[in-house]
Amino acid sequence: MSQKTEITPHENPHRHPTNLVRHAVLILGSFTILVPFLWMITTSLQSKAETYTAQSIIPTSWHWENYLQAWQNAPFARYYLNSMLMAAGIVVGHLVFDSLAAFAFARLKFPGKKIIFIVLLAALMVPSFVTIIPAYAIVANLGWIDTFAALIVPRLADVFGIILLRQYFSTIPMELDEAARIDGCSSWQIYYRILMPLAKPALATLAIFSFLFAWNDFLWPLLVTNAEDMRTIQIGLNGFVGRYGTSWNYLMAGTLTATLPSVIVFIFFQKALERGIAATGLKD
Repeated sequence: MSQKTEITPHENPHRHPTNLVRHAVLILGSFTILVPFLWMITTSLQSKAETYTAQSIIPTSWHWENYLQAWQNAPFARYYLNSMLMAAGIVVGHLVFDSLAAFAFARLKFPGKKIIFIVLLAALMVPSFVTIIPAYAIVANLGWIDTFAALIVPRLADVFGIILLRQYFSTIPMELDEAARIDGCSSWQIYYRILMPLAKPALATLAIFSFLFAWNDFLWPLLVTNAEDMRTIQIGLNGFVGRYGTSWNYLMAGTLTATLPSVIVFIFFQKALERGIAATGLKD
């Protein structure tokens, strides 16, 4: 006598209560992040009077000329150029100098290696405000005020980047180095022919973080630049904050254009960022 078995449909994992709660929390978090951007966009399209009197974030009339007016009221083209040059110099410096230091800590043997690395780890706990005054004094004594050297050189290396790349280099098998040395490769050739091509995910992650850091930096460029033609985009936005009031529509128009490069970089390199974070062990 055959026994009938009841076949039940597979439960949809997306309808599990835990997943529903998780999705609800993510949607709520996304909403809280997107609302300020929505307010920034709508405010940039309002008239100056409407920014102070409007009862809704939706403009009654759309003033697209605010973007043109914002660019005319301040030399934004020059600000963009300065920020681009500064960010490019810092990104290149981080990729070169951080990777060289990381290679030394991950692959070379030298006296005091562990002690120096521990000191680097401890440096992450030192607030940047503690070192900014000595750094400014050095830049001023060198006569670098109002130069790209002041904007770029003091930040050509980064402790976070060294630790990030050192951790990634440590995951690459040492057998590759030994095989390369048998073939006659030097340490320098192992660095740029073997490790650097294999470390592209970590390098992409470091490049994204470095660009965002440089592009959004405000305090250091404010200290080392006095001339208008050396200001960066973040400092230039401060020009719309007047003594007796703030032109919120122009400020938001300028802020939106200043935010676009960061958003574009993140969108285009999101996959590389995810692979780099997962490969370097920063993922929770």
